[in-house]
Amino acid sequence: MRNNYKLLNNVFGWLSFFIAAVTYTMTIEPTASFWDCGEFISTAYKLLVGHPPGAPFFMIIGRFFSLFAPDGGSVAVMINIMSALASAFTIMFLFWTITHLASKIFITEKAEEWRSWAVIGAGFVGALAYTFSDTFWFSAVEGEVYAMSSLFTAMVFWAILKWENVADEPYANRWLILIAYLMGLSIGVHLLNLLAIPAIVLVYYFKKFEVNRNGLIAALGISAVILLGVLYGIIPYTVKIASWFELLFVNDFGMPFNTGVAVYFLLLFSGIIFGIWYTHKRQKVILNTILLGVTVILIGYSSFAMIVIRSSANPTMDQNSPEDVFSMMGYLNREQYGDRPLFYGEYYNSEIDFKASQEKQGDPIRIKKDGEYKTVDHKPEYVFNDKTLTIFPRMYSRDGRHIEQYKSWAGPSKGKDVQVVDQETGDTKTITLPTWGDNLAFFLRYQVGYMYFRYFMWNFAGRQNDIQGNGEVTKGNWISGIPFIDNARLGDQSKLPDTYKNNKGRNKYYFLPLILGLLGLLFQYQSGKKGKEGFWIVMLLFFLTGLAIVLYLNQTPLQPRERDYAYAGSFYAFAIWIGLGVLAVVDALNKFMSGKGAAVGATVLCLLCVPVLMASQNWDDHNRSHRNVARDLAFNYLDTCDKDAIIFTNGDNDTFPLWYAQEVEGYRLDVRVCNLSYLQTDWYIDQMKRKAYDSDPLPFSLEHDQYVTGTRDVAHVVELIDDRVDLKEAINFLASDNPKTKQIPGYKGTFEFLPAKRFKVPVDSLQMIQTGVVSKDAADLIVPQVNIDINKPRVLKNEIMILDLLANNDWKRPVYFAVTVGRDNYASLDDYFQLEGFAYKVVPIRTRNSDGQIGRVDTEKMYDKFMNKFRWGGFDDPRVYLDENHQRMAMNIRNNMSRLASSLIDEGKMDKAVDILDMSLTKLPVDKVPHNYFSVFIAEGYYKADQRAKAEEILKQFGEQTFQEMKFYSSLDASKLNTVSGDANNSYLLYGEIVKMASQYSSEQLREDLNAKLTELPIGSLPENILSIFLAEGYYIKGDNQIADQIIESMYKSASQIIAYYNQIPAKQRSDFDYQYRQGLIYMMEIQKILDKYDRNELSAKLNGDSNGAEMKFLSK
Repeated sequence: MRNNYKLLNNVFGWLSFFIAAVTYTMTIEPTASFWDCGEFISTAYKLLVGHPPGAPFFMIIGRFFSLFAPDGGSVAVMINIMSALASAFTIMFLFWTITHLASKIFITEKAEEWRSWAVIGAGFVGALAYTFSDTFWFSAVEGEVYAMSSLFTAMVFWAILKWENVADEPYANRWLILIAYLMGLSIGVHLLNLLAIPAIVLVYYFKKFEVNRNGLIAALGISAVILLGVLYGIIPYTVKIASWFELLFVNDFGMPFNTGVAVYFLLLFSGIIFGIWYTHKRQKVILNTILLGVTVILIGYSSFAMIVIRSSANPTMDQNSPEDVFSMMGYLNREQYGDRPLFYGEYYNSEIDFKASQEKQGDPIRIKKDGEYKTVDHKPEYVFNDKTLTIFPRMYSRDGRHIEQYKSWAGPSKGKDVQVVDQETGDTKTITLPTWGDNLAFFLRYQVGYMYFRYFMWNFAGRQNDIQGNGEVTKGNWISGIPFIDNARLGDQSKLPDTYKNNKGRNKYYFLPLILGLLGLLFQYQSGKKGKEGFWIVMLLFFLTGLAIVLYLNQTPLQPRERDYAYAGSFYAFAIWIGLGVLAVVDALNKFMSGKGAAVGATVLCLLCVPVLMASQNWDDHNRSHRNVARDLAFNYLDTCDKDAIIFTNGDNDTFPLWYAQEVEGYRLDVRVCNLSYLQTDWYIDQMKRKAYDSDPLPFSLEHDQYVTGTRDVAHVVELIDDRVDLKEAINFLASDNPKTKQIPGYKGTFEFLPAKRFKVPVDSLQMIQTGVVSKDAADLIVPQVNIDINKPRVLKNEIMILDLLANNDWKRPVYFAVTVGRDNYASLDDYFQLEGFAYKVVPIRTRNSDGQIGRVDTEKMYDKFMNKFRWGGFDDPRVYLDENHQRMAMNIRNNMSRLASSLIDEGKMDKAVDILDMSLTKLPVDKVPHNYFSVFIAEGYYKADQRAKAEEILKQFGEQTFQEMKFYSSLDASKLNTVSGDANNSYLLYGEIVKMASQYSSEQLREDLNAKLTELPIGSLPENILSIFLAEGYYIKGDNQIADQIIESMYKSASQIIAYYNQIPAKQRSDFDYQYRQGLIYMMEIQKILDKYDRNELSAKLNGDSNGAEMKFLSK
């Protein structure tokens, strides 16, 4: 029977692999996905240097898979398949892990055959439950590191269980050496795998020692030492010690660069080899095993040598340029991302001791110069007043948005007053710090509850939708599918708008995976000594890959994306308990039927209730086949640009896909993509000054020594010259090393500064036409010079470099800013932007920004690109799933298309405008991309183009969508409504805009229908704005004149009070209330229009008679 079980175990393990592999390969994205995938695929394909701390082993394996791609367009598919297969192998090892743990508590030497089938069923259910789980499936179908990282975790955990089976046999320790080697390799993928070390040590302890409290504590202590030794010892100090040798041999002994590194590694490996030989000869087994383990960890870790080797070759992507031992240290330590306090540190408003901070020097920043390593600066380290520090600091970020969220998540608090000395005056002052209770509340509510437990429940209870939220009851919560539970937490789910109800990310598991997992947890714990030991092993893995990561990450609020992928190891551990839960069901059924019937029945029942349910719910929002959005949008960004252009980007999703398009698919290699976040670093500026493929170096005038780290990181803007200064002269002034250019009259010390706030860049009109910077039909709009006004006290290095480029480019290369770049990064150039598709081109034509829109539109160029060049990636394909990220991209596209149509209409090109408007509906269909704010402008375009029916249909659809949202918000109690107050206000404003648009273009029937709809909302649920006036009209239409009159009187009184107050305050103060005044006038006009329309003459006379004496309560409101 034992041999039969082994055969079944192997067969079903491979069957699990096959099911997972088929699932994942069927649902992979056929190209690069958003976020880091474009970067990882590029680095793997060409062995480039990606963001810290790098993933060299992932790159090596990815490069191997890419060799099977017939062309560049297939590379992403092959690397995505690599992730799919790695994930499928993870499932296989999970199956064998579950069956190992299950057999220990359910199979004896003389056990009946049905018990073997029960164990196989447990492994199969647990493995398939994890196969179809939300988080793991997401990572399995894209070219990211997390799939391979999960495989390493699964392999090492399975390997220690294999060791457990043969622990007393000769050569059993080879399994431990294999584990150490896998750990070393995994460092080259992701550090998450190291968190399995304590669970591995616990398996070793339970197998080799008599279990008692002291022994258990010692085992946990040893596991912590090993984990910390690898994480904070081997990984950083292997390189750090090399830096000591390098500094000694180069700076002190005058040897060539890299001599010290070579000597260090020669000594290191000589010592290790000698140690292994000596311990083997002396038969010191434990010490020999430890040395072998360290050796194979280092061998695995040596994949990072590829990072240094490739960086030395100056590839096109060379992040941080870690080509020497010092830059490699910063790369491994992720220094560009900054530090965060963990066990002791500051609050967000802790008092900084500036004097102590200036005196304290952080680690030196060294560069190669004159044959040695010279220290150019020290990393800043802030020192805080001791009275304002706390243990376990969770609320530490000084970002204003984060501070607001800290207070929101922690809840109302009086704070804790602390007396400190004002560093400027020497007087005592009081600052109010958060209490430690506030700190703990934020930790529990946000970091644990929202950023871990919510993700856990996504996987094992259900997910509300795929919309990233921040505590709103409508976005990204967990649900169960059981109405009374979900309604109590999130409001009446039957009243959800269709856009939420029909979200493909809405998945309901009815707690079934969670319940089965909890049954397995309890069953394992109650299954004797072996069961308890297995329970604590799995629990330790569950904790360290879940809550321990929460403690370590110490995340701030407003994360840019969901972070559930970081906790996949914890969900893996829970899947083990799901599998063991099958045994609990078998055990219960066995009391009422035969063992065989119980085993088969429990397996089938659990398969249907958990994996099959999860697969059916999750398939539609995890199937990425046919989706090419990220790649096609990258092509569109590049195709927006003229030949040899420079395009500035800023975020992950407007940079990494473009890198992928160029590096992997070889597309538009003449365009230089320049990321503004990186442009603050010397290494990136160096790379921008090198030729890359068909793109010449960027025309920066500053030399390396003039922008090296610690030099010109910031330049103050001082108006010493009250006139426009030629920008090239200003940059030369800033670049000068003359001490006189660093001295500001009236200030001590020296500063890097620009001597004016207003600058100019000369323009040659003829050159602009001849080179195509400006089209001939816009020649009369060219200005003689581009004026740049910097209205802030300082500019950062990336802005300095933009200005340097603009000053020295002489209009030879087109310069673009991606539409996704924020206004803070425009370097005051936005008055000279021209929209040409997915980017703004800098042109010598001044266009005042209006209505929140930036720049002018080149209609001919943009029309041609939208109609003939741009690709759509599957936005219009009914088979393609679009998540929230894609919806945001679609919103930008809809905005650009509405702007283009509006500009075409202004130019009298009605047919072309209608072409674009029609395309906005066919390429971004409403059933795939719901209406949003920009749909109003699409409707307006149709009105202007005399396509009333299409305009009214859009407003009707959008009005219904927005009304459903308002109706749901009106059903929420105060506490729930508070979480969505911003969204609710947006819905109210949008509905008002829709009604006003219908009214503006005389769609009276539509207007009346929309207003009548408002009467279905509870009285008092709408805010006191123009929507209440429209509501009054709705009641007039229904014949409820009394209610309508009451609303009108209330709104008229409010409007008249606003107007009266505005008229009585001094003229100098009125600008602060211009908006409210205009709104008051609009309310008055709308009210009078409605009163006249419905013959409410008596009310009109009454209101006009009362308004003169209206009491002003506007300010108090």
